[in-house]
Amino acid sequence: MIQVCAQCGTRWNVRDRQRVWCPRCRGTLLAPGPTGVPGASQPGAGRPAAGQPGRAPAGYRWIAVRPGAPPAPRRKRVPLGPTPRYSYIPRWGLYDRFDDDGAAGQAAAERSAPSPASVRRTIVITMALLGAAALLHVIRYALLLINRTVLLDPIVAALATWLPVAASVAAFFAVVATALVLTNWLIARRAAAYAHLGSPDPRSSRELWTGCLVPLVNLVLAPVFVIELARAEQRTGLRIVSWWIAWFFSYALSTASIVTTVLTIFYDGAQRIADNTVITTIGYLVALATLLLVLQVYQGFERQPVDRPSRRWVMVEARPTTAAREDAADESAVPVEAEGRNPAA
Repeated sequence: MIQVCAQCGTRWNVRDRQRVWCPRCRGTLLAPGPTGVPGASQPGAGRPAAGQPGRAPAGYRWIAVRPGAPPAPRRKRVPLGPTPRYSYIPRWGLYDRFDDDGAAGQAAAERSAPSPASVRRTIVITMALLGAAALLHVIRYALLLINRTVLLDPIVAALATWLPVAASVAAFFAVVATALVLTNWLIARRAAAYAHLGSPDPRSSRELWTGCLVPLVNLVLAPVFVIELARAEQRTGLRIVSWWIAWFFSYALSTASIVTTVLTIFYDGAQRIADNTVITTIGYLVALATLLLVLQVYQGFERQPVDRPSRRWVMVEARPTTAAREDAADESAVPVEAEGRNPAA
């Protein structure tokens, strides 16, 4: 049995089983003739008979075929995946977005600032080292007085000489560490305070570091920076001036101690050593008092956060003015009803 493709005209021997689609072009195969011989093998089988226009021969039918190449196969649909869901309630529409740069700057400044516990720990350790250095110098001075009449043991003399020196070196490095920590805290605190006010810090970080760490320059600028911070936060009663005065005397005594130490190296003498010991001891005690005032100033700032202003406005009952009081007195003085008359009349 032979069937002809209606699209490409290929003849296919389908044996004794009738097929529908052309294996080559996927076109429709025409049905075989009733006599078993396909109509495509007869001449004029693909053309309509004479006298009957538009009518296909027996065993054939007209079909509509798309011209050109066969259409491309359809693409497989991509799986859409799981059904979308929300972990929170969606809020469609417009919403207000406020400028939160000030709060972001304040939070960043608070993150960069040292913790209050570390600042207090550093100050307390420095105070302990200054007190130990002062105590060792007092013991050294007492041994100098004893040495005027009694010869000291070499070991005791060596300890009396080098223990105060070691304590002085440790106190010096502790003071430097305290200055670094407090400067870092001051920069972060100023940034947070001015960010809370909605403006940047008028002084740069380089200016603050230079003004707080360079000797003699920090004696003038560091208290000014602290006073500016207190004015920005509207703080009072922080004893900044007392700390400034104590720091000035500590500077003077430290300079005198350094000068007398240099003179002791070049000009040997028991009296020079005793004078240097006394000046150094007093310098350590004044430095200890200065550091105590620094701790009080620091606690005065840390006692109240930046975002909580010093003044709190509360609602109170409005007091009547003098004119209102006089009007009320005049109205109460005038009688509502005439005397001797019944109000119901």
